[in-house]
Amino acid sequence: MNPRVKNVVPQKDYTVYLWFTNGEEGVFDMKPYLNKGIFRELQNISMFNSVRPFIGTIQWANEADICPDTVYLDSVKVPSMISTKPK
Repeated sequence: MNPRVKNVVPQKDYTVYLWFTNGEEGVFDMKPYLNKGIFRELQNISMFNSVRPFIGTIQWANEADICPDTVYLDSVKVPSMISTKPK
């Protein structure tokens, strides 16, 4: 099983910064999804910013979510941002 999302912070460019349960950090780009189905609602920046961790993945206020394996496998892993880690 792939690591799961522990925390998420939305970014202005329709990406999300992620912290995974294995200690890795990554950036997942939502732009390719924004013209599809329920994800169209995320074009509204307020809705996009409602993202939160949910059962190992990410979910928005409109209940849209992404497969946790997709979030992990398709995120670009980045060096730890220790100064921005949530408490």
